[in-house]
Amino acid sequence: MAGGPSTPELAIAVGQAGGLGFLAAGYKQAGVVAEEIAAVRAVTDAPFGMNVFVPTPESGRAEPAALKGYLSELAPEAERQGAALGEPRFDDDGWEAKLTLVCDERPAVVSFTFGCPPADVFARVHDADICAWVTITNVDEARAAHAAGADGLVVQGTEAGGHRGGFIDDGSDEGGIGLLALLRITARATPLPMIATGGIMDGAALAAVLCAGASAAQVGTALMLSPEAATAEAQRAVMPEPGPTRVTRAFSGRPARGIVNRFLAEHSAGAPLAYPEIHHATSPLRAAARKRGDADGFNLWAGQAHELGQARPAGEIVREMADEAEAILARVSAGRRDPGTSGGSR
Repeated sequence: MAGGPSTPELAIAVGQAGGLGFLAAGYKQAGVVAEEIAAVRAVTDAPFGMNVFVPTPESGRAEPAALKGYLSELAPEAERQGAALGEPRFDDDGWEAKLTLVCDERPAVVSFTFGCPPADVFARVHDADICAWVTITNVDEARAAHAAGADGLVVQGTEAGGHRGGFIDDGSDEGGIGLLALLRITARATPLPMIATGGIMDGAALAAVLCAGASAAQVGTALMLSPEAATAEAQRAVMPEPGPTRVTRAFSGRPARGIVNRFLAEHSAGAPLAYPEIHHATSPLRAAARKRGDADGFNLWAGQAHELGQARPAGEIVREMADEAEAILARVSAGRRDPGTSGGSR
């Protein structure tokens, strides 16, 4: 949940409720992340994790003509928001500084998104006694992560909100594999523990992914209405309402799922594969829209089940989700049907 909702307070609340809270290192300077780690450790001894973006390879640089055309398309958006387009630069998000920070600070887990680091990175992390996870969206990525040295796989179904965490953009708007199917085919491909993510908003969904072979679930959208999350107020107002989501490159140049708004609808067709260039270019526009409370002008990242979100403390959400899943699994194990369904016991 980089770019806003992730906070030390959220990681603390999740950890104190028995979950594994995470700090998002993406889009931040390593020094800022270090301050957030200190803030967590000042309050709790609970373990926590850090999420780090794997840099886009040089071969993934934007095609200049396509990028120039899209920036021209966005010029009226800049005027609408009273902000200038940012510099469409290509960078690695402070990769080496953040790896050094991870190894120095030794969180319980580091999870890698947007790619799979080389084997020497896993060796560095393991030498610091840190568990390393890799986000995957298909079986080929799962096999690659296993071969490189990952300890676990964050298995991201297409239902998930925010950026697709896999290695490659296949060029499709939706594409992808649903979470339950992806868990089952991944389990056949590799013995690594699986952390399921995508559309998990309550205990019933948690129970389902555990039954499908996951060792744990990773939730994001489910926590975005909690007071500990730094979700923009304009997005908080929209998320509880039923509404479609779509995968788009319009905001960042990389596929991500968000609630459909004007910006997404008008600019998805023209957005090329150009991450992080488009992310940097649209950042000032999105910041201005958030400040103005214009929910049509910035990314409303959310999973497909966003309307199930609750505006409650994160600790309550985590505990209730775990308790509900435990009760459902116990009922299923005992062979009893939900009282609300037709038919007798089996």
